[in-house]
Amino acid sequence: MAILGRFFNHKTPPTPVPDALQIGAQIVPLLLAHHPRARRYLLRLRPDGTARVTIPRHGTIAAGKDFALRNIGWLETQLHQLAARPKIPAVWQPGTEILFRGEPVRLETDAAGAICFGLERIKISAPSADLRPAIQKHLRQLAAQELPARVRELAAAHGVEVTCVSVRNQKTRWGSCSRRGTISLNWRLLQTPVTVRDYIILHELAHRRQMNHSEKFWQEVMRLCPDYLAAERWLKQHAKLLR
Repeated sequence: MAILGRFFNHKTPPTPVPDALQIGAQIVPLLLAHHPRARRYLLRLRPDGTARVTIPRHGTIAAGKDFALRNIGWLETQLHQLAARPKIPAVWQPGTEILFRGEPVRLETDAAGAICFGLERIKISAPSADLRPAIQKHLRQLAAQELPARVRELAAAHGVEVTCVSVRNQKTRWGSCSRRGTISLNWRLLQTPVTVRDYIILHELAHRRQMNHSEKFWQEVMRLCPDYLAAERWLKQHAKLLR
């Protein structure tokens, strides 16, 4: 979640300046970063618990830190909400719940020792104490089959030209779009509801008409996906379960 304004162009990442904030008994890392297309100061609490201030082109580091200090109460509320969100276990075992197509599903073993969740069944030749690598490999294979087909379906429906679609293990992005028309998607979209998956795809298709995060871009997103804010909220609320 963010307070005040938007972060406009994700194509040119700024160099952040590290600092810290004291919030109650907690020390919160603070990153202050200029962005040439930002129109105003923007404060976000990232999923890792770091506060980030985006500083507009003619802003200053000092004013950015002051902006964060004036919104300590908001940050404290966000920290409490972040701590209350469920976290995905580091090790996946039978009984662990994961997200699959937007729903929590429990990992189970059948009589033959295969791992089952939802309608999926994975044979594991060498059982391991951590099922996560095998399950994530299976999810990536499913994503590679399903996501490109959905991109081309939506692109055709909206008259958008796409040259190539790739599925990646992106750590900080749900998707990206190059000027040549290549769309890359995070395989973890397979864990999200179809409405959220489609929003990310439509977001990237909107970049084929506006290669920026300007007001015109967001107008295009609204045209393609009128309920996109609900999808963004879902992603923020479930960020810790999608790593």
